[in-house]
Amino acid sequence: MGARRLRGLLGAALIERVCVVGAGVIGSLYAAHLARVTEVSVLCRREEHARALNERGLRVSGRHEFHSPVSAATDPAELPAADLAIVATKSTELETAAATLRGRWPGASVMTVQNGLGAEEIVRRQGDWPLISAVTFMSGTRHEDTHVEYILDTETWLGPYARTPYELVEEVARLIVDSELKARAFGDLRPAQWSKLIFNSTVNTVAALTGLPHDPHFAERERLDDLGHLVFALIEEGKRVATAAGVELHEDPWEMNVLATRRGSRHYPSMLEDVDARRRTEVDHITGALVREAERLGVDVPLQTAMWRLVKGREAAW
Repeated sequence: MGARRLRGLLGAALIERVCVVGAGVIGSLYAAHLARVTEVSVLCRREEHARALNERGLRVSGRHEFHSPVSAATDPAELPAADLAIVATKSTELETAAATLRGRWPGASVMTVQNGLGAEEIVRRQGDWPLISAVTFMSGTRHEDTHVEYILDTETWLGPYARTPYELVEEVARLIVDSELKARAFGDLRPAQWSKLIFNSTVNTVAALTGLPHDPHFAERERLDDLGHLVFALIEEGKRVATAAGVELHEDPWEMNVLATRRGSRHYPSMLEDVDARRRTEVDHITGALVREAERLGVDVPLQTAMWRLVKGREAAW
């Protein structure tokens, strides 16, 4: 056991340096906040992005207002060795991002923060780091490379993957909370992960196909033509898959949907943003993952399957 890991088990600080891989909205929120309590670097995809972060740091507005200096690069060899790497890319970029870490930072732990299922297996193929599974509901708007607006201040849920010690998960959760973000550690993340999977599989595809942000239309079921009927039916299909998988959901995705539509802010799901920008969406990793699990378990999910295929057709249109 390495000295750093032993210090952690004995109660000393385990995480002194964090590298955030991916500097979109979520990565920028993590990087800026964590830089207030520990040393943070950012692994970027674009050289101009890295230069801007090195020169100007990260500004956060909205729920919080502050500025954080960070170091950034497009090559991990140019960054200090991290104790924790938070991979905050989209699912569509995860394999490429994980490959850049291959052979790097053997003493680090890696936290995946992707929508859908299977992120941990993708990262595991690149190295044997202790892995932490995480999902987050926080959201924001990226105004420029060095400025992100913090809009939805909800929790990051995280838990151990495979043999990762729960104590490590607790320390990461404490670090996130100390940075003034919200987090909750779970001994088993699957109930929370599946709650978000079903919520995302439904809300994202409906938004992508209708062009609607996540607003009260998603919860309305008064009239026969109300959109909430479709949202409810999609969620019910997802819940049947979770039951077949032996997962007792942490939260009811329908109630999550209703609560989100009552918050008063018009949230633009990421898949809608991708469709508007004519980018490849995460539908294969979210809805596709749910449909594949349903097929494996022998559960019929015709509506979720139709939504998956329709979003794929939307992508094919450009």
